[in-house]
Amino acid sequence: MNKKVTALLLSALVLPGLGQLYLGRKTVGGIIIVLVNLILLLSLFVLLRGLSPLLASHLAGGTIGITPAEVMNALEGSSVFGKAVLAAFFIIWAYSVADIIKFEEHR
Repeated sequence: MNKKVTALLLSALVLPGLGQLYLGRKTVGGIIIVLVNLILLLSLFVLLRGLSPLLASHLAGGTIGITPAEVMNALEGSSVFGKAVLAAFFIIWAYSVADIIKFEEHR
């Protein structure tokens, strides 16, 4: 497998930015990986912020199970922000893949 295909697979399927690191582009790859990690942390924060009242009420009430419907209702208020975070991740992923294709064409 040649270097371009390996880098493309790394960025597309494993972690955006990893293909850039594989090609020796440490600065670009590092920036992309940091951005992806920040987006993942932000999405975890939004998820926990939306679910914390539900979890607290179930822990205080002594109930064991949480239904999927309760989770969806708890996260309903943050759906717009969740979509924005998902869109940001997709944009960075697409940039990472396109950057590898573009970079290889000019070499």
